[in-house]
Amino acid sequence: MSTRTRDGRIGLAEGIALYVASVLGTGLLALPALAAEAAGPGSILAVAAVIVLAVPLAGTFAALAARYPDPGGVASYVRRALGPTAARMTGYWFMFGVAAGGPVVAVLGAQYVALTAGIDANAVPWLAFAFLVVPLGVNAFGVRTAGAVQLVLTALLVGVVVTVVWAAAPAVEPQNFTPFLPHGLGGVGTAVVLFVWAFAGWEVGTHISGEFRNPRRAVLVGTAVTLVLSGACYLVLQVVTVGALGTAAGTSAAPLLDLASLADSPAARIAVGVVGGIVALGVLNAYLAAFAKLGASLAENGDLPRWFSAGADAGAVPRRALVLTAVVMVVYFTLVLANGLDLTPFVLVHTSSMTAIYVLGMIAAVCILDRGSLGWWTAIVAAVLSAGLLVLAAGSLLPAISLALIAVIIALIRRRGRRPGTTVATDTPQATSDTVAPV
Repeated sequence: MSTRTRDGRIGLAEGIALYVASVLGTGLLALPALAAEAAGPGSILAVAAVIVLAVPLAGTFAALAARYPDPGGVASYVRRALGPTAARMTGYWFMFGVAAGGPVVAVLGAQYVALTAGIDANAVPWLAFAFLVVPLGVNAFGVRTAGAVQLVLTALLVGVVVTVVWAAAPAVEPQNFTPFLPHGLGGVGTAVVLFVWAFAGWEVGTHISGEFRNPRRAVLVGTAVTLVLSGACYLVLQVVTVGALGTAAGTSAAPLLDLASLADSPAARIAVGVVGGIVALGVLNAYLAAFAKLGASLAENGDLPRWFSAGADAGAVPRRALVLTAVVMVVYFTLVLANGLDLTPFVLVHTSSMTAIYVLGMIAAVCILDRGSLGWWTAIVAAVLSAGLLVLAAGSLLPAISLALIAVIIALIRRRGRRPGTTVATDTPQATSDTVAPV
């Protein structure tokens, strides 16, 4: 299977698969339990709320991708509309905020492997470290898992979810949905922020839209199909997780495995564990490669030390930026270990950074899309909803605020360092992008 057609362009079926792969992924492995811990049965409301938020958000990105096909994605639109300082914030949020999700994925993969293979829980940190080291080593040689393989793994994960839900549905008990709001509306708000992880990825269309044979049709159809499929998967899985596991749902390290255990066949549990581990490894492979390219691009633009810019060109291997990526990941991984493998704070850092990125992205969309068009109206709605989501994420916004302040300080230093008659290229708005959003 190839993600491209014979003429070198992405076809409609391949484009839909890429959209689905960008939204569905490791969120299925842990979010049902994390959301249940935060809000109990009320986590079902959180999923529904994020689905509602995803509609205008996805619609806006579809309009941007169809109107302005640009591989730079969100940062290119932010730079075009709001200037270099805002674009620098976006790059820093990706590189140093969204990166908090890397160790989360590693720990998830390790937990699924350990539980499936019967390995002692004390070995999970070592397994998680291996999940980080292997993709780092692979990317150092410039070898990346083929996109087709990534899509096949995602399809396997969706198949496992369908099987597990079908097997666990008979175990759903009505009493497990009471009390419905054990932690109040505040718990639902936290669960909403957590589920941003699940529905992040709509910006993928802005990166690949130029590769479609018929961008407008492919982007719109891909967005619609992914909205329906991803929303249905997360909503049904959350209902079954809460209804079948009850209070144990919030303490589960691997909810899909626990649901699979309710089936009569041990093969279901083994399949979930194997696919979960492989998907986590595949996601990290693409994750680390994207961040390495991002670091090199930021350095080339002057937003990081120039030394890291080597390998920014297409086809080159950004080994220096990969070292920086490794350092960032190790720092977050160390904090995860110090926090007793509690993943929730790091998921919140990841999702709050993504929310901040989406707020700027939607503001940029309002500025550059045709006034009065459908995309312009969805951008206004998405900007308001994203801003509300940012309020819910207030408790985990300190890293994003700190990174934004650093971006502003750099801009002020550059302006102060200017001499009469000179210009600084990186402080002039331009339409091209310096960042690549990880999928």
